[in-house]
Amino acid sequence: MHPAKLPAKETFAMKIALLASVATAFCHLKGPDGVPLFDAGEKVGIDLFGPGSAEHGQIEERQSARVVKRMADNENKIAHVPLATRRVEAAEDLATLTAGFRHIEHDGPDGTPLSGTALYHAVYSDPALGWIKEQVVKFVGDWGKFTPGSPTS
Repeated sequence: MHPAKLPAKETFAMKIALLASVATAFCHLKGPDGVPLFDAGEKVGIDLFGPGSAEHGQIEERQSARVVKRMADNENKIAHVPLATRRVEAAEDLATLTAGFRHIEHDGPDGTPLSGTALYHAVYSDPALGWIKEQVVKFVGDWGKFTPGSPTS
């Protein structure tokens, strides 16, 4: 058969938008020993904004601006950032990515229970709770956690 007379092939395309990420997902925390945390039978964890969210975009902008400012302030050379500064910045970034805590409490220095952003900052900036920060960073970096139908979304 002559190539010009071949029947046209039907083509099907994947509806890629079906794989668009969701805005938030739940990170079920594990203790430092790797055991999933529960409080009275309820999962302990954090609702987080994912890599496709506007909140994540804010973090990327803020981190880029920090790098540019530091280089400008240091004659275009990479500048050392003190540990205390890095902890504050990391806590700010993670607090921005946090939609909410589930079954997590933390008291302020005066013993008053914290809530909202103050609670997020306290948990993320506490070096003794660094295992939480590590889990959150890993979770947010995994697009698969934010796909429709994922057990976490």
